[in-house]
Amino acid sequence: MNDRTGPQSVSQRRDLPLLDESRPERADARRNRLKVLAAADRLFTEYGVKNVSLDAIAAEAKVGKGTVFRRFGDRAGLAVALLDEREQELQAKMLTGPPPLGPGAPPSDRAVAFLEAYLDLLDRHAELFADSENASEGARYRIGSYHLWHRHLVVLIEEARPALDAGYLAHALLAPLAADLHQALREDGYDLDRLKAGIRTLVKALLG
Repeated sequence: MNDRTGPQSVSQRRDLPLLDESRPERADARRNRLKVLAAADRLFTEYGVKNVSLDAIAAEAKVGKGTVFRRFGDRAGLAVALLDEREQELQAKMLTGPPPLGPGAPPSDRAVAFLEAYLDLLDRHAELFADSENASEGARYRIGSYHLWHRHLVVLIEEARPALDAGYLAHALLAPLAADLHQALREDGYDLDRLKAGIRTLVKALLG
């Protein structure tokens, strides 16, 4: 049985789909998919990706192991699907959710809300992000979701400070949220509140 996960497998992550792309799915299939992803989320977070078997995930989700295999293939495929699902949820909140993460707040407030929400996601799934970003040299910047996050920040920077180089500065705001740096800071004793305070300081200095 191939139940391995790692950079080679996670590098196959698909681009983040647009919200209006149709993804027809039977109601029962969707329920099972979400149950499996929720179970994987809990177990991966508690024990680490490499310490959780598909058997354990199927048991936690109360579905047959065959259901997990048919839908996700192996543990790596499940890890990829989980990260994609969580990123799509963040995308939906950015585009249609309430402010400040969604539309309707000042650009600086939206930038802070997005970066803090991303930081929460990164902190919960740092191992998945690290595998994805370290799959190959420069992998982080080729992932479809990174282009989405970058574009979102570009729009906010241009709205707040049109004279600035929004493209470059959007990369600069995302740079502290690289998975390897995040893991190193957490191991060095930085707590999540301190990291969020640093993000807020960066945005305030940049956008006022």
